[in-house]
Amino acid sequence: MRFLPWLAWFVRRTEYACGMYEPLYPPLVCIKTQDTCLTKQSVEQERETNMGNLQKEVQTKLAKGLLDLIILQFLSGEPMHGYQVITKIRRTFGVYFGPSTIYPMLAALEKKGYVHSEWNMSSERPRKIYKLTAEGQNMLNFTENSLNLICQKIGTSNAVKTEAATGGATLPFPNKSSFISTIAK
Repeated sequence: MRFLPWLAWFVRRTEYACGMYEPLYPPLVCIKTQDTCLTKQSVEQERETNMGNLQKEVQTKLAKGLLDLIILQFLSGEPMHGYQVITKIRRTFGVYFGPSTIYPMLAALEKKGYVHSEWNMSSERPRKIYKLTAEGQNMLNFTENSLNLICQKIGTSNAVKTEAATGGATLPFPNKSSFISTIAK
């Protein structure tokens, strides 16, 4: 009988997904399944987290793949310095691209002639301000037309059809200019 209080203290009432009870200091490997044990609650939390992570992963991949176009779209709205571009990408997409990614991308866009830079000496410290050129605007227009063609080919060109097909839910870019306008927000 002296053993039971100690056992009650040692075993918590949290059940593993495999049916075992969780000891105060859980083993690294489950005795029953010879696998890493997770509580039922942690399995559900992991499933919810994975769905959020999947959405974040897709958004990050799209942002990485289209980073040059995203920067051009931001610069079409207003001239910006590099740090403004970094913060706008973070606010818009929830993805952080550091200076080691953004500044070389801005330099490459400038080398291609899509952006032009000038030093602004009137602020508290000198800043290099980037502006979209006519060639950069042409690139954005060409990209928009290409994306519209792709959307038409995969069947997302008509928002009404898309909403009917998805039961009222809209796809991320249902019409011809929504992709570019989404980037601009």
